[in-house]
This record gives sequence, C-alpha cells and structure tokens, in this order.
Amino acid sequence: MKSRKPDAVRSRVRRRLDRLHRYEETLREQGFRLIGGIDEVGRGPLAGPVVAACVVTDGPLRLRHLNDSKQVPAEFRADLADEIKAKVVAWAIGEASVAEIDRINIYWASVLAMERALAALAIVPEYLITDAVRIRSWTGKQEPMIKADATCASVAAASVIAKVYRDALLAQLDPLFPEYGFAENKGYATPYHIEALKSHGPCSMHRRNWWRVQAALTLPGIEFAE
Repeated sequence: MKSRKPDAVRSRVRRRLDRLHRYEETLREQGFRLIGGIDEVGRGPLAGPVVAACVVTDGPLRLRHLNDSKQVPAEFRADLADEIKAKVVAWAIGEASVAEIDRINIYWASVLAMERALAALAIVPEYLITDAVRIRSWTGKQEPMIKADATCASVAAASVIAKVYRDALLAQLDPLFPEYGFAENKGYATPYHIEALKSHGPCSMHRRNWWRVQAALTLPGIEFAE
C-alpha cells in the first residue's frame, strides 16, 4: 500500500510557501514587478560585523526550505543561499564594522549595512520590504513589517544570504583568533565564548560597548588584544 506521508509533507510545504508569498503576491496584483526584501544578521553577538543582504525578485521563489534563516537547519543554508542567488534578479551584501557598531550603536550600524546593500544592487526594487526597520535614505516605496523574515519570502531569502555570508566571515576569523571559537559560536555569547573572554580578554573583533566585553576588561590583567 502506498504511503501517504510524502504527499502530506509536500502539501504542508506548499501551504507554508503559499503563506510566505502572500504579501508579495498582493503587491504583484497591484502592479509591482520588482520586489525587494532586506534583512540583517548579527545584532546580538559579542563580536564581528553586522551584515545585511538585499534580494530583488521578479516572481515567487517557492524554494522548499525557504524560511527565516533562524528556522532553516544549518545543513541546508548554504545550498539554499545558492538557490536563492540563482533565482532572484539581483542581490547584494552590506556590512558595518565592529568600529562602526561601537561608534554609532548597533541599530544605526544595522541601518548602515542595509543602506550599503541597497547601494550595491545592480537592479533596484520597485517596492522594498524590511524587517520592521524604516530606511530613511531609501526614497522608493518601502514597507517595514514586523517579523517580515518569517512572513515574507523576499525578506526570508535576504536573511538566509546574510546569515550564510556572516557565518563564513566568522569562520575566516577563527584561525586569526583561535581562543574564542568563532567558527562555532559566530561571535554569539556561548558559555565557551564567555569563558574565553574571561581568560584571554577581548580581541579587536569584539564590540567594546557590549557589557560582557566591558565586564571582561574589569578582570585583573585583562586588556584588549589586537
């Protein structure tokens, strides 16, 4: 007897993707063809830059694992990012450095990274969807939506590309600063990372305004390591 399980799984995936594309479909019915989604990753970590990605789509993506990057299993993310890049009409990355995060705070550094991603696009969107952030410098139509990375396909796609890019950056930093485990924790405050901060002090990739980083500097004999 043929199992119904694969059909049930496909049906569930189809319904999820329908929901994920609902807002963009409404925009296309209104006449917008090029719809952009933008998102950032790396607001919370103790170390590393904040990274934004923007994608421009001219139709539905409908990729099986497409979702908010936090909901996509790590083993699928890199391939999914490649599938997204192959299917959108344009995509771009923007970064804001650790020094910029310390100077202008993480919120404005995130906006700066988004502005850089938009400036790097080869094709600009007619309508831009953001994850609850209004980008004042963007003069085109835009819609800041709460939890857009989980409810809009284009923003979910941007979140995946940004996540894969930033994770790779932190993995590249790992050999330069092997004490902190950046390849594993991506700069986030894991128990291993916090203990490494206490033992070795912060390095140049740590955000000096974060309280855990400042707390480590109050320990005897701890200084910033370049």
